[in-house]
Amino acid sequence: MPPPTGRTARRALAQPLLPLFAALPLLAAPAAAGAAEKPAVPAWTASPSARGSGPAGARPYFYLEGLPGSVLKDRLSVTNPGTKPVTVRLRGADAYNTGDGSFAVRGTHGSTGTGTWLRTARTEVTVPARTRADIPVTFTVPADALPGDHPGAVVAESGGRSAGVQVRLRVGGPRLAALSVEDVGVVGHAIRYTLVNRGNTVLAPRLAVSADGLFAHLRRGARALPVELLPGQRAHLTEPWPDAPALDSATLRLRVTAAGGAHDEATARAVFVPWAPVTGAALLLLAAAASAYGLRRRRRAGPPPGGPPPDSRKHTDERHLVKAGAQT
Repeated sequence: MPPPTGRTARRALAQPLLPLFAALPLLAAPAAAGAAEKPAVPAWTASPSARGSGPAGARPYFYLEGLPGSVLKDRLSVTNPGTKPVTVRLRGADAYNTGDGSFAVRGTHGSTGTGTWLRTARTEVTVPARTRADIPVTFTVPADALPGDHPGAVVAESGGRSAGVQVRLRVGGPRLAALSVEDVGVVGHAIRYTLVNRGNTVLAPRLAVSADGLFAHLRRGARALPVELLPGQRAHLTEPWPDAPALDSATLRLRVTAAGGAHDEATARAVFVPWAPVTGAALLLLAAAASAYGLRRRRRAGPPPGGPPPDSRKHTDERHLVKAGAQT
């Protein structure tokens, strides 16, 4: 048989390759999926400079102590693991507790305490790719600073992202741990209360709860709350009570404690009423009372104008009897 030529030869050559070309998209798909699942390069980070090598030298926050008028120094590390340079702006900020007790920092122009005491050697630093920059940080404690804890943060900002590095600065002098629990009450199936730090140290409070009533018998031992309460700050918190009674009158007792001898206790009376059934019964009673009142008024008012008197038939019968007696 003569060898194929022209179009026949090209067709005969392509036929063995068709299964291979058909398989190419299938072979390429896993590679594309793998590329999509490849983890992104981590963003830049800011933290206190490590003291020593290895994980043991890492520090989650700045901790400094000094007397009024002292100058304290440390270093901030900004690490860029990416492939492009990153420019980061640095500033100091006061720290405070939000309504639920979370840690937060003041805005650019909202600091009046610790945030104004610290200065970075540079307010803006450009970190090359795969590089770490160490920036000196200076904390100047005013001569009239009050003793106790003065929380703050070093805030780093770049590309719409910000990171706050906590500063725990303690000024030497008398320390007072004082805590109060206020505004205790029950809303739905939760106990609401407010904690206030009335001392000059950061507190990690513990809470114990009890309730006594006809049906309510609640006992919860002291447990640590997920809150760090800063000096002079307050937090509005809730304690779940899923099995609260539907009908009862109970006395609540909340006791809070913290390191340094801080403690307080508050009591409150909680009344549980099933309002839906009570409201329905009250509406029924009102409807019945209104109906009875209307019926009584109609009876007192008598027949409508123009109608016969109530005893007209009786009087007519009596007249007929009189006439009949006269005839006999």
